[in-house]
Amino acid sequence: MTQTTNPLVFLEALHQEIQQTEYGQQPVELYEPIRYIMNLGGKRMRPLLTLMATYLFSDDWRKALKPAIAVEVFHNFTLMHDDIMDQAPLRRGQPTVHEKWNNNSAILSGDVMLVNAYGLLLDVETQYLKKVLTRFNRTAAEVCEGQQLDMNFETRWDVTEAEYIEMIRLKTSVLLGFALEMGGIIAGADDENSALLREGGINIGLGFQLKDDLLDVYGDPAKFGKQVGGDIIANKKTFLLIEALQQAQGDLKTELSGWLSATEFDKTEKVRAVTAIYDQLGIRQLTEARINDYFTRGFASFGQVAADPARKALLTEFAEQLIGRES
Repeated sequence: MTQTTNPLVFLEALHQEIQQTEYGQQPVELYEPIRYIMNLGGKRMRPLLTLMATYLFSDDWRKALKPAIAVEVFHNFTLMHDDIMDQAPLRRGQPTVHEKWNNNSAILSGDVMLVNAYGLLLDVETQYLKKVLTRFNRTAAEVCEGQQLDMNFETRWDVTEAEYIEMIRLKTSVLLGFALEMGGIIAGADDENSALLREGGINIGLGFQLKDDLLDVYGDPAKFGKQVGGDIIANKKTFLLIEALQQAQGDLKTELSGWLSATEFDKTEKVRAVTAIYDQLGIRQLTEARINDYFTRGFASFGQVAADPARKALLTEFAEQLIGRES
């Protein structure tokens, strides 16, 4: 079997394929927003994981290129619509599609992106196509379920840890799991190995999202790439806030409730005060322990996959680089 030991080989192939992918031409107002968001970059970790999962079982990993891009197109479609719902002005440091064009254009272009994702999935070999489409349909519905739960949580103060974990599992982690699972399916992996890849991806995704919550409070502003404390300022229901709300008692509970109910406040002071409450409750240590637990579970699943150890090492090393990030 031919050995590929550098993830840059996969990344370069992905980049070339994305540049060559045609979404449509006319009307230009429908297709230009798609080209715009797809060229904003990002880590491309989902399609990369698909290629690496295919490579675990096959030298012909290039046959997974178009399906891998389908995952990236779908992911960006969800971002385009999420940005409208969140009224977000920026995506990856650039104006969001609805800001650069308008809400209606972003909705319609997003719809076409979903259609394009299915078109790219049709490149899967016939013998695996039904299984891939079935799993993709379930995953796509779960992502929407997670987004709805996230929206539901905006008006609730009794969100439990279990509810929050389920929400991020659906909203962010299942697509990571599917990206890996699909790579295995395309390469002819059996159901057991494909399921191990999916479970590994879901657990890595859970740890990844919890780390994002943690970095928003404790990250280095120079490395994090966005305002540290933004979640605190916005009263966003994160793992850290949910744990603090459940654990705070007496004066700490009163102080935390005061900051959460305040309508006028100094942002810097609020971030400092709420972070100090987290410190007193040991929330950082609790979150780090939970992150490590999910990462450990993820790598344990990868370890059970029946594939060439050298190829598995390439996958796990890439995953370790992702989770070791500070931005």
